[in-house]
Amino acid sequence: MKILVRIAFVVLLLDQFSKWLVVRQMGLREIGQIDVWPPFLTFRMAWNRGVNFGLFSSGSDWMRWLLIALALGIVVWVVLWVARSDLGRSAQISAGLLVGGALGNVTDRFVYGAVADFLNMSCCGIENPFAFNTADIAVFAGALGLALFAGGGEAGDGTGKKAGKKAP
Repeated sequence: MKILVRIAFVVLLLDQFSKWLVVRQMGLREIGQIDVWPPFLTFRMAWNRGVNFGLFSSGSDWMRWLLIALALGIVVWVVLWVARSDLGRSAQISAGLLVGGALGNVTDRFVYGAVADFLNMSCCGIENPFAFNTADIAVFAGALGLALFAGGGEAGDGTGKKAGKKAP
């Protein structure tokens, strides 16, 4: 459980620091776009009032609070699940990534009313119209890690591997 809390705290700090640095200090909110390493990396300001790729972005205040409640509910569920399970280190790190990323985006919804997205990556003649942030990366990596590392083991072994029978 300590691993989850530490990872979540670091992810939350890194996410909020990156948003403070790029959105406020570098003035992306006013400028709109900064070419960092075109076309591979561009900082492009986007206020996401919905979920991934702006889905469910009605712009209404009730949707903001619904998404905050949903994210906090998922965070509580993941934390309780990890606390009650004997998950291995990789699964706990993954849970920390997911929780920290979710809390980073919840913080944005409280502070700005929307999630501050600013990373845009394109390549090879394909222009990506979407922006994301470090919290989104952490949520994705955490969910993938949980899918890979949290299942398949016997209850209580913490390894994610099936326990074998010992010879008498």
